[in-house]
Amino acid sequence: MNHFNRLVSEQMVTMEKLLYVQAEIERCQQIEKGLQTLQNATDLESIQTDIQLMKKELKEIQLIFEKQTEEVINSYLEKNLTPSM
Repeated sequence: MNHFNRLVSEQMVTMEKLLYVQAEIERCQQIEKGLQTLQNATDLESIQTDIQLMKKELKEIQLIFEKQTEEVINSYLEKNLTPSM
């Protein structure tokens, strides 16, 4: 095999490797994007769960506040409506 043919043959092998690696990089990038989307979805679900828990806690605090407000109003009314001695 002459020098030219050997160089062309080596270049073809290199080209095949190059195309293979490019295809693998694209495939891995697609997998990476999928994993990032999945990770974001997991994070989103976690945040949504946190939000629901905080909304529940807020509702409980609002109920406590309403009860306290009623107690304050009742106490004020009792104090001011009860004749002083």
